[in-house]
Amino acid sequence: MKRILVTGATGFVGRALVQELLTQKFSVIAGVRHLSPTLSAPQIELGDLSSATDHTATLQNIDVVIHLAARAHIMQDTASDPLAEFRKTNTVDTLNLAIQAAEAGVKRFIFISSIKVNGEMTTKETPFQTEITGAPTDPYALSKYEAEHGLMSLAKSSGLEVVIIRPPLVYGPGVKANFAIMIQWLLKGIPLPLGSIHNKRSLVALDNLVNFIILCVNHPKAANEVFLISDGEDVSTTQLLQKIARALQKKARLIPVPISWMRFAALLIGKQDVANRLFSSLLVDSFKARDLLGWQPVISMDQQLQKIAEPDKT
Repeated sequence: MKRILVTGATGFVGRALVQELLTQKFSVIAGVRHLSPTLSAPQIELGDLSSATDHTATLQNIDVVIHLAARAHIMQDTASDPLAEFRKTNTVDTLNLAIQAAEAGVKRFIFISSIKVNGEMTTKETPFQTEITGAPTDPYALSKYEAEHGLMSLAKSSGLEVVIIRPPLVYGPGVKANFAIMIQWLLKGIPLPLGSIHNKRSLVALDNLVNFIILCVNHPKAANEVFLISDGEDVSTTQLLQKIARALQKKARLIPVPISWMRFAALLIGKQDVANRLFSSLLVDSFKARDLLGWQPVISMDQQLQKIAEPDKT
């Protein structure tokens, strides 16, 4: 059985991944900033994964590194130089860990990147595909894109196998940020002017992402490949809100307001980015994961939403 180091093990995806790896009897080391009493796996403190850190001892006898730790996308970044901060953590520190992993004899490095490397939006007919050239538009996405290039170069110059996974929005129990805000809106019965949005967006359930990551631990054809991953159930913002409401057993109070009006209002209050996420399309084609690795989603969108809703029902 492979011995796996998971960085970012206390995060939203990390916790679920560590638990499933343990369930499948993998030998897991959870790499954390600070020791956590809620993790059942053996833990090792990695600090902030600084490029100055020597990971030699940590990486001894590790077969696979799954690198989730990152400086996440920040809506209102107060850093004086956001790109420099993102590059420090997501690019420089990532490559430092990967280089040391290669030197320690680690066989595979799985990097969780972001669909934002491909871009912010698509049409409703043309999904992002792995082969499309990256078009990152913000510091977070650019730092991930540069890390990807560095990792692939390292794979060519060393014996380290690299797997890159670009998920879209991930949802599941414990989800935070905008998805959690939508849940609270619906729980409180707040009327929302989102009843007539006809975009299409791909998402990936936490259970599906975790399942795919674990598939990439062992699958020989995953080596040195880039994968886009999604549920395969594309929904509009209106449809998503309706699905969440059904899972919560709440009535979705969605008012059909013209998108042009809402975009204009968003422009007036400086919320264009929020408007783009609510109204634009972002489609992901995970054909490569299916065709090359034989992967299929293990849970439907409705089933994953039900797992989110269960502790929130009132």
